This record gives sequence, C-alpha cells and structure tokens, in this order.
Amino acid sequence: MGQDRAPVEIDVAKKSGVSLTWPDGTTSRFGLEELRLRCPCAECRTRRETSRPVWPLPSSPMPLEISDVELVGAYGMRITWNDGHNLGIYSWDFLRSA
Repeated sequence: MGQDRAPVEIDVAKKSGVSLTWPDGTTSRFGLEELRLRCPCAECRTRRETSRPVWPLPSSPMPLEISDVELVGAYGMRITWNDGHNLGIYSWDFLRSA
C-alpha cells in the first residue's frame, strides 16, 4: 500500500480512541477497547483463535489508555497501550476495512 492509501489525518485521543481521515474524505473512528481487542499481533490473534481473553487480563490497568502511537513507514501505526502491549501494527488496509 502506498502513501496514496494512508490517512491524510490521524487524531489520537489517548483516553478515548483514534480517528483517521482518508484521502477520499471518509473518516474512520475506533474506540480504545475496539482497537485493543482487535490487536493484529500474533499473540493476540492466537488468544482470539483459542477463545482466550485479549483484554482485560487480571494484570490490566484500568481504564485502558493509549500511551503512545508511532507510524510504521507508509504501512500503518503501532499503538503502545498502558498495559505495555505494543506488538501489533495496525495497517492502513486493516483500519480502512474495519
């Protein structure tokens, strides 16, 4: 996916969610829990596939918050959560199709 498919605007509200505006003007909004539960990393995918919880875990801090977001090239973004989890790269394709 090239730059033309990346969002033109990314709004991160660490306590509530993420909004992405795409080149065609469409806006996608995601709540924190929705993003955390759909984490695309291998660990979280395996947990979902084996019906184990992704979040919250007994050690999870409450409330859920985003600690940091970083762009991963032109591919997507990595979210670091306040529980320390940061393995998932949320690709633009994944977020656009969600």
